[in-house]
Amino acid sequence: MTTRTHDGSAGDVDHGAVGTGHALFRRPDERIARFIAGSLGEARSVLHVGTGAGSYENVVGTVTASGPSEDLPFADGAFDAAMTLFSVHQWSDVTAGLREMRRVTRGPVTVLTCDPALVRDFWLHAYAPEVLDTEARRFPPVAEIAAALGGTATVEAVPIPLDCTDGFNEAYYGRPELLLDPAARQAGSA
Repeated sequence: MTTRTHDGSAGDVDHGAVGTGHALFRRPDERIARFIAGSLGEARSVLHVGTGAGSYENVVGTVTASGPSEDLPFADGAFDAAMTLFSVHQWSDVTAGLREMRRVTRGPVTVLTCDPALVRDFWLHAYAPEVLDTEARRFPPVAEIAAALGGTATVEAVPIPLDCTDGFNEAYYGRPELLLDPAARQAGSA
């Protein structure tokens, strides 16, 4: 397991200094929103941990936002479902945070993240291997996430549309010029 710093990074990203510009580049993609909504099923109350810009909170009914915590201030099974979207790589204790999400949720827990085993498959690895190797170290392994949630998990690949409006790094595979835009890179780093 990667040792994480106080800001949740693997020691190579200062999340306090990056991640600005979300409003311009991190807009929800309706196709990904539908995927997230489908994974949450019929949930009426959803805990969203690590909300950041809160881009996908409108996919379900009532959403309660929370930062990641080893001790969430909610009763056992308080929510129909929970979600965390592109944030587990920033948590200081991923296992404890996910266990807490599972504890306060009686239904599905949706984790949208990058699989570090697949990050190097991105075409950019041929041109900037150090960048992708660093990116891969930031994300917890899928098996670690599943174990923290109780060991039973369904892993599904989320298709990234060629014209994806959500500006995470891999969303720019169809518009690689944005990978060179400093503002887009900074917004996608969180």
